[in-house]
Amino acid sequence: MIPIVAMPPGDQMMTATKATAAAPGRHLTLDLNPIFRKGILAATQNPAVAGIVRAHGMRLGAARFVAGETLDEAVPVLRQLNERGLRTNTTMLGEGVRDEATARAVASDYLAVLDRIAAEGLTTNIALKLTHLGLDLGEDLAYANVAAVAARAAQHGNFVRIDMEESARVDATLRIYLRLLADGHANVGTVLQSCLRRTPDDLAALLPLRPNLRLVKGAYLEPAAVADPDKVEVDAAYVRLADRLLTEGGFAAIATHDERIIDRVLSFADRQGIGDDRFEIQMLYGIRPQRQIDLAKAGRRVLVATPFGSHWYHYLMRRLAERPANLAWLASNLARR
Repeated sequence: MIPIVAMPPGDQMMTATKATAAAPGRHLTLDLNPIFRKGILAATQNPAVAGIVRAHGMRLGAARFVAGETLDEAVPVLRQLNERGLRTNTTMLGEGVRDEATARAVASDYLAVLDRIAAEGLTTNIALKLTHLGLDLGEDLAYANVAAVAARAAQHGNFVRIDMEESARVDATLRIYLRLLADGHANVGTVLQSCLRRTPDDLAALLPLRPNLRLVKGAYLEPAAVADPDKVEVDAAYVRLADRLLTEGGFAAIATHDERIIDRVLSFADRQGIGDDRFEIQMLYGIRPQRQIDLAKAGRRVLVATPFGSHWYHYLMRRLAERPANLAWLASNLARR
């Protein structure tokens, strides 16, 4: 039998679960996290699993990660976070829209969200997925929709983050981002994933534009041909990307719950004299909330990603896949009912 051993504190987004088998003169260590992650993400496509989670997930605790199913439910959550010294962004959960009318309706809904943020006086910006705005129907449609959202955000002095999706959509996402910048939409940013082998080249191409970029490790299950499966290498790539973005211009959104990386970035920024006008720590709503508050109290700029919407299923499953402890927590809630 292979015993399961606990790992020391480290990556709070994807805590390593390892199995160690002893043999004469050596130890073989197997990281089980990718196995858990692959299984959870595969289960996301299972209709039976989807039906159960969609029917009971919010009551079982999905609300820990989602600020509500409606904007009216999300607004008090956003306000409370702001009152604790935390910046926020919000996302209308959804992706993969397959008809033009729905994509345009989503864009219109985002205009209303921006108007409501302004009316409420919230320190909240927008993050969105291009497939929610029609990317799979064509880049021109997605561009027109996101440009309309960016223009409304600019009217309110606000900002729009274009989330990054699967590796197959990176090129289209970056093309739209560059097109927005070229057309004068300076209030937009996008995301780079440290797991992707192409990302150092993408960062190098963007740096002359002094971009606003969120750095993440990557939440999608990608083939080894395009993404490094080794967590240690993904972490090391993340630090290299962060260092380069911080030193060579632009704005760095350091999106991780990994204490080692957060401490490393803060120490590096302090040594280099890089102020919080150049970077912030970004964390997810419902994950390590006390750490978020502690960082803010220490004078650090912290943003909490706080989504809402009825299409929360895939978002929840990715949160469970990122950290097995999240799955155990949800299972314990199920056992109590």
